[in-house]
Amino acid sequence: MDTITAIILAIVEGITEFIPVSSTGHMILTSRLLQFNEQSDLMKTFEIVIQLGAILAIAFVYRRRILDLLGIGRKRERGGVMPRSRLNLIHVILGIVPALAVAFFARDFIKSLFGASTVLWALVAGGILMIIAEWVNKRKIRVTAEEMDDISYGQALAIGLYQIISVLWPGFSRSGSTISGGMLTGVSYKASADFSFLIAIPIMCAASGYELLDSYKEITGDMIGIFAIGFLVSFVVAYIVVVLFMRLIQKIRLTHFAIYRFVLAACFWLFVMR
Repeated sequence: MDTITAIILAIVEGITEFIPVSSTGHMILTSRLLQFNEQSDLMKTFEIVIQLGAILAIAFVYRRRILDLLGIGRKRERGGVMPRSRLNLIHVILGIVPALAVAFFARDFIKSLFGASTVLWALVAGGILMIIAEWVNKRKIRVTAEEMDDISYGQALAIGLYQIISVLWPGFSRSGSTISGGMLTGVSYKASADFSFLIAIPIMCAASGYELLDSYKEITGDMIGIFAIGFLVSFVVAYIVVVLFMRLIQKIRLTHFAIYRFVLAACFWLFVMR
């Protein structure tokens, strides 16, 4: 792996990790186009490192919310009253425990499912779910949670259960499944995206940290510079993408991402499957 390859892969990771387009599919397709073995131990370790860069970016974006959840750094309002967010750690736990439990107990089984054809069909299926979620959210379900603080425990758990799909089906997209799950349970598009990004921090830290324990030996002295560049590029790109996405969320619908996924699936079939 050279510096240019590392930068390209880190940019792809930063752009795709938190929006509902499947970072897994993009990384496989990009690796094939760059003629880099995506199944090598070096590549797997590099992916973990740049994922950690993206996680740090999202943690930075939501730093105030994280401090609020931990009961740190909140300022008192006039009259000495402490502002209280209705979203608490229980919501976060409900949103991450189902997927973490499945990932822990079915880790080897999930790895056996991984393959190019699996990712291709996951791209298509995920896109269909997103179109359905947006249609149902607009026409059939009364939105009861306009903001993230309005999300109920039941809705947080439902989002956590939908997240299991992305754990069991590589390429489905974690953000795609959680945002769609939120919208199907009466959470607004913006609130679903906010909650999806927030719960990504602990679940991805746990998953990446666990995987890093198996592959940290690939970070050798002659490669540490490339790993550092990848980490930094992924952090910067992911930060920009998340900030822009939340600002433009009313203009970029789930259906737009779904159509893009169908196009990506076609590219996958042309460049990977054939």
